[in-house]
Amino acid sequence: MNKPFIIGVAGGSGSGKTFFLKCFLEHFAASEVCLVSQDDYYFPVAHHMTKEENMYYNFDLPSTIDHEHFEDDIARLINGETVLKKEYTFNNPDIEPKMLEIKPAPILIVEGLFILHFREIASSLNLKIFIEADNDIALGRRLKRDLLERGYSHEDVMYRWANHVIPAYNEYLLPYKGECDQVITNNSHEADDIICITGAISKELRGKVLS
Repeated sequence: MNKPFIIGVAGGSGSGKTFFLKCFLEHFAASEVCLVSQDDYYFPVAHHMTKEENMYYNFDLPSTIDHEHFEDDIARLINGETVLKKEYTFNNPDIEPKMLEIKPAPILIVEGLFILHFREIASSLNLKIFIEADNDIALGRRLKRDLLERGYSHEDVMYRWANHVIPAYNEYLLPYKGECDQVITNNSHEADDIICITGAISKELRGKVLS
């Protein structure tokens, strides 16, 4: 297999990366695109900590990511190898982690908060996409997700937002915005807006990469 076309999708918490990627992937067959997410490469720490310690542990730092494993799996996908990786469940004991099988494809998407900060990953990207949203909208999305899906308390979410999320975004993501090929502001609650944007990008890729 030829070297895949590698797309990096970076965005802060609550920017709407997950919905953007869901819409984007719907434009392709499973054999045409694969996705590897930074979120699945956190160092496992939950079983070492009490609930209070977990609340104050800062997951929004590059040092919490096993970036060597992350980079190695990206390299394996580039080389046409299949990657097996256990899903990370964000310390939610109610979720049974799945074993992810990521098969190589002509288009490889790498997504996450620190993918531009990890310069070896950033240098491998053929297309860099930056997703952003206004702070109040991003916080609303973060609250909805963390309260419902990850079992955090409201106090926990607000503490992390002020002390972890915003400082990490400003230090490890925002400085790289200027080097991105596309910056997408995702304040809309209308799915059609993102579907339209992902449709335009996928159409261009289909002509450039898959034809």
